[in-house]
Amino acid sequence: MLKVGLTGGIGCGKSTVSALFERFNIPVIDADIIARELVAVGQPALKILTQTFGLEIIHHDRSLNRAVLRQTIFSDPQKKNN
Repeated sequence: MLKVGLTGGIGCGKSTVSALFERFNIPVIDADIIARELVAVGQPALKILTQTFGLEIIHHDRSLNRAVLRQTIFSDPQKKNN
């Protein structure tokens, strides 16, 4: 079975190509969707992230604040390595 990985920057056509694959009944595994499901409210991965990086990474609705997590990870090497 041929396997194809779609990568690229914003606006390069990944979503368009994925939609075309789906239109022709070609299975698509979207890692972005899986990643969001893994850190959804109530999921174990979100609890681990919160324990590691603190409550600052959580929105008031208990969802992951990706912007704060990203900034925390890329600005504080100590937290990144713990």
